[in-house]
Amino acid sequence: MLIQIFLFLIAGTIIGTFTGLIPGIHINLIGVFLISLSASLLISVDSIYFIVFIASMAITHTFIDFIPSIFLGCPDTDTELSILPGHQLLKKGLGYEAIILTCYGSLAAIFILILISFPSILIIPKIYHFVPMLIPGLLMLTSFFLISLEKRKLSAFFVFALTGILGVIILNPHQILGSPLALNQPLLPLLTGLFGGSMLIISIKNKIKIPKQKITKPKTKLLKPIIGALIASPLCSFLPGLGSGQAAIIGNTISKTDKKGFLVLLGTTNTLVMGFSFISLYIISKTRTGAAVAIQEIIGELSWKILVLILSTVFISGILAFFLTVLLAKYFSQKIEKINYTFLCVVTIITLLIVVFLASKFLGLIVLIVSTLTGVYCISLGVKRTNMMGCLLVPTIILYLF
Repeated sequence: MLIQIFLFLIAGTIIGTFTGLIPGIHINLIGVFLISLSASLLISVDSIYFIVFIASMAITHTFIDFIPSIFLGCPDTDTELSILPGHQLLKKGLGYEAIILTCYGSLAAIFILILISFPSILIIPKIYHFVPMLIPGLLMLTSFFLISLEKRKLSAFFVFALTGILGVIILNPHQILGSPLALNQPLLPLLTGLFGGSMLIISIKNKIKIPKQKITKPKTKLLKPIIGALIASPLCSFLPGLGSGQAAIIGNTISKTDKKGFLVLLGTTNTLVMGFSFISLYIISKTRTGAAVAIQEIIGELSWKILVLILSTVFISGILAFFLTVLLAKYFSQKIEKINYTFLCVVTIITLLIVVFLASKFLGLIVLIVSTLTGVYCISLGVKRTNMMGCLLVPTIILYLF
């Protein structure tokens, strides 16, 4: 049985690598596919093997998915903020460092998750019902803090409000339109347009050329961003409407850091949120990620033995994913300067259009175009692109207030 478990862990790591590298192919899609298979064609396969596969795939994905986000400007729904400092470092020849910084954060998250998982099982049930009351105030404080850092505060507020309204229309349409939108995977076109499509359009317009990338180890302080992620990630893992993006902003508000430190924080947050989603499934039987949903559909409620198996899988696959990410980051860093970046941007945009159409149909394409144009306009105002996180913060605040 141990051999089969190990083989499924390796298979999950391999598939998680592919889902991380290919823009728009999210582990949620693989999870849905596995649910259908486990109930039909593969009904004779022990459910434990599926759980190991999903956990290893999900954790590997959180390491690898920063590579297309930083090198291509193609964000996953959890890595949109990495485009901001990541692409800046890429243009300075430090794309490899940017990836390694997120990798350091994700690796730290693996060890942190193991260390605090069982204390969390004792503490979280006692405070879970009180935390939602704090969320709106905390998010509003975070929003105010984002805007207050800008020199052009009025422009920053306008960007935050504009993207916030766009986010409400797409994510909570009944608040404004009075009826839901028939849009699958709404985050995909929204975040891809605001953070990915807009950056690609501007890169084409400015004819950006990627310089030779330096293969050097980054030097930055790791403690502050890791502490910020440690405080914010469990909070977002146990509550609806909060994901890695919101956790990263909250974490950076708690423990302010620089560009390189922010990438560490993003890596830590992305992996911690995923890991804690398995713990929240065990503690409160709530799912916060597609991987947790797939596991719940396959096995129902988790026993402590299954939780231990999942955490063991997370630890081993996380170590493997770290070394895989380092190798892939080095490979892409050596190749990207030889590629016509403008051509690559055009191909990437076409790929994103296809992916969005397949996932969200024509309505998704409309949202992608609108959000891309909104992103281009907001960037032209000369304020930090983190203010465009209003697209997630405003709908979340409204969700908790009303």
